Amino acid sequence: PESRCDKDMDTLSGYAMCLPNLTRLQTYRFVEHRPILCIEIKPKCGFIPFSSHVSQEIKHKVCRYCMHQHLKVANGKWKRPSKYCPLDLFSGNKQRMHFALKSLLQEAQNNLKIFKNGELIYGCKDEQDGVSDWNELARHLKPFFFPSNGLVSGPHCTRTIVKELIHVITTSLLSSTDACRAGDMKTVPVSQGRSYCEASAFNKELVRNGKHKLESSGLPRGCLLYKTLQAQMLDMLDIEGLYPLYSRVEQYLEEFPEERSTLQIDGPYNEAFYEKLLDLSTEDDGTVAFALTKVQQYRIAMTAKDCSIMIALSPCLQDECSEQRPVVPTSKSRFTFSVSVLDLDLKPYESIPHQYKLDGKIVNYYLKNVQAKDDPVMSSLFKENEDCTLVLHKV
Repeated sequence: PESRCDKDMDTLSGYAMCLPNLTRLQTYRFVEHRPILCIEIKPKCGFIPFSSHVSQEIKHKVCRYCMHQHLKVANGKWKRPSKYCPLDLFSGNKQRMHFALKSLLQEAQNNLKIFKNGELIYGCKDEQDGVSDWNELARHLKPFFFPSNGLVSGPHCTRTIVKELIHVITTSLLSSTDACRAGDMKTVPVSQGRSYCEASAFNKELVRNGKHKLESSGLPRGCLLYKTLQAQMLDMLDIEGLYPLYSRVEQYLEEFPEERSTLQIDGPYNEAFYEKLLDLSTEDDGTVAFALTKVQQYRIAMTAKDCSIMIALSPCLQDECSEQRPVVPTSKSRFTFSVSVLDLDLKPYESIPHQYKLDGKIVNYYLKNVQAKDDPVMSSLFKENEDCTLVLHKV
């Protein structure tokens, strides 16, 4: 896209990467004229930090994405905050997942794009404007979901098609993806973190209705969201606990710069590198080896927090859908689908100081400008020059 054309390319390296077009179905060789729909979702971080190194209590209550939204709006990146909360999508609870996907469709920002036959038909083309036209989207999607064209047009039609789309995305995300095994990685207990974010619009709606408990159905272990979340949760210390360990590795490299390649800071990311990631202990023994393991795990977690999931869908005819192929049924049609992941190049070691500073900025802005206004006691302290009448009642 035009917005990315100012990126620098190393034209002198002599190498280029040949990657598959993930807007096409990856599982089967379909005839090219078959229409293909592809939804790209950047889910972001799906858990709240559970580390004891966290210095601000708000980080144990409100997720990073929801806090960051306010800073982005203040900096002029977006016109308004999105109602999307990653914890709703990663909850495994269909009601919460549907709400999260609907919020993404309302404010796509750069977290959701939809392609038809490889061409972008829906998503935020302009960084400033997140408002998208659902009617235009429904016009593109109608032949996929209602091939017989029996549905009347208008707002009812648009709502129905968007509902069908959300159902298909949810089903695909919860389906088992045994083709991409998670290796021998030990799993981090998801129960370590709280399963909801206090800033989530879904959560606030529940509280308004007098309900205080969010049902968290949990993700099926075989689905891609579960595997993505497990990789994200390798960030066990939070950036606040990780930064001193990064400094330890940096100090060591200053003394012994020749060790950089031995420590595999810049790769190769092979079996030996992978072996080092299996230690999930958080007890610091003061060694450079411990610090390096946590730094590398954090880089993997950051990559998983910023990856994109591609769901490619193609309508299948009744006789084509054999039991070997994964199929999502809708009210009037059925889709064969494939789920892929992209943007998996490891986050740079050098980006850790930037992440540390950004984390502080996000939290401080949220505490000062958002939470203070939400807190009725604090809010009253911020109101100036307001006439007040004190009424005394006999007791």
